[in-house]
Amino acid sequence: GILRRKVVYLNVFFSFRILEEGKDSIPGHPYLYETDVEISLVGGSCKNPVEKFWNGSSAMYILQKATHSEESDSMEESRTDDAVYASEVLPKESPGALALSVGRAKQLISLYTLLQNPNMTSLGMSGLPVLPPLWARCDGSDPQHTCPCAAEPLKAGNKVPGLNIYLVSCDGPTADKTCFPSLEQLKMEHKIRHHSSVVTTKGFARYELITAAAIEDTIAESGSNIYVDITWNGVEKILETPPVISAATLNIALESGDPRSPVFQLYRELQLLLALAEGLKTGVTEWPEPSESESALKLVQEFLTDLKKKLDGDYTFEDKNETEKIQCDTAAVDSCIKSIFGERGDLDFTGQLWCKMKSKCVSSYQEVIDCFTLVIKSLERGEIQPWIHQGSSSFLSQLIQQSYHGKMEDVSLSDITPIQMLLEVGLEKMKKDYVSFFIGEPDTCSLLFQDYFISTAVELQEQVHRVQKLHHMLEIMVSCTGLLQFRHENLFPLTQICMKYYKENPLNEKHVFQLPIRPALVKKFYQNDLPEVWRVEISSGHGQKEVKTTWQVSTNAPVEHGTSNSSGFLSDSTVNGSSKERLYFITMTQCSQVQFT
Repeated sequence: GILRRKVVYLNVFFSFRILEEGKDSIPGHPYLYETDVEISLVGGSCKNPVEKFWNGSSAMYILQKATHSEESDSMEESRTDDAVYASEVLPKESPGALALSVGRAKQLISLYTLLQNPNMTSLGMSGLPVLPPLWARCDGSDPQHTCPCAAEPLKAGNKVPGLNIYLVSCDGPTADKTCFPSLEQLKMEHKIRHHSSVVTTKGFARYELITAAAIEDTIAESGSNIYVDITWNGVEKILETPPVISAATLNIALESGDPRSPVFQLYRELQLLLALAEGLKTGVTEWPEPSESESALKLVQEFLTDLKKKLDGDYTFEDKNETEKIQCDTAAVDSCIKSIFGERGDLDFTGQLWCKMKSKCVSSYQEVIDCFTLVIKSLERGEIQPWIHQGSSSFLSQLIQQSYHGKMEDVSLSDITPIQMLLEVGLEKMKKDYVSFFIGEPDTCSLLFQDYFISTAVELQEQVHRVQKLHHMLEIMVSCTGLLQFRHENLFPLTQICMKYYKENPLNEKHVFQLPIRPALVKKFYQNDLPEVWRVEISSGHGQKEVKTTWQVSTNAPVEHGTSNSSGFLSDSTVNGSSKERLYFITMTQCSQVQFT
């Protein structure tokens, strides 16, 4: 009858329309089911849209209220063949996720359950493939305020002996902790629901460390964050501080360019490098605004005059000119990282020339031509005999080497030549800046640097891209050193993690780098703070018979379609005599099993 028709239709929809079309790749668009439901197949490589409730890594179906247009409605009404009734619906830019009514979501979960039940031979459902888990967004209209609900097949080879059914209820936000249940209450509810006598508990807490380090304004605006996730067994009470023997993971997502960063001047220097690389590629260079009153041409002229005097023996070359230090380029480096970053005393002629011409001075294409004209004429006349690093491969370095023998090739400072010359000397200088930090210790990653990050075997654009990666890694190391007081033994494994990622992936400043640590390393930053997320997981049973109850509080709304956007704010109201309490959303995830065999 009607039930059989619905189940057969759902099978055709799931198995044929989505799974068959998604054999080679996950479909990039949702599908319409019965005019009111939108279904998407989300791949395991994508960000898990229900990661706050479920830690599975496989593909899954996501169901929500359809957002199709009237035009697609009329098209659907003209279709008569049930097998092709589900039509493709293009993703909508707005509005966001729309939740189904709880009743409609549970109806779809029931049909999905029937579809996976091998005993439903009367419906012709035997021998079907195991489908991915199904999650449905709910509007919370029932008394339990169910936000999502889900069904997850239990697998035994190619068979499905049963399903886990998840119901997630959401409340809040609230600052009233008296409404929180006790741990004993939660354990007793779990025992009664699942007829179990023995339960185990596992805790999870997340603390934001950058906020604790008192630079929250910077992080809120930039989107950067450093936080620690802590897990432990044997929870004793709700909202307990994790014990020292817990397992902890430091999570770091950092965007470059914070004006208060100790390496902000290096970041500005990098921006000139990027502008030159873009100009070389497009033919149009956007010059940064100069921050100094002196022109680059004047500084280069003075620099060459000093070198000429030194060659003539009429001038005592000052230490600051001979060994210009990286400290000049990063005047904001504070005392807590100087010992790690160090001071470069080995800038050669091209490195010093770059420092004269870089972003705080040079401001036009003509100025670059004028500066290089002065340098080349001084070399041709033998007025200077500058020192350069062995192995320097820039065009200017080649000219300098030729000048040692009194014969230089003719140079036409036109078209892209001046830009490429400046880019090459800047690239060489900045590579050495980053190397001085990353391989300044005995146990280094020097081979990885030589093989990848400072390789000259790739084109200039790719070399610039790799220097960008180095700067992002430097920002991460400096933040961990300055904010968290990390020492070398902590920075070294983090450096390895970053290097491995960036050797295999493009620049991504939103990537979260993860470093296993001891909680004691960062405990002082969170021990007096409230967590952003705190969760207890109560479980019983073993293997596929295991069932869990999860209770969680979080400062962020647990679902996109949930309560108002009140991320991480504090309440001004007084609760039990305490003001400025943190507002928490409360989430309860209950699991039950349906056994088919």
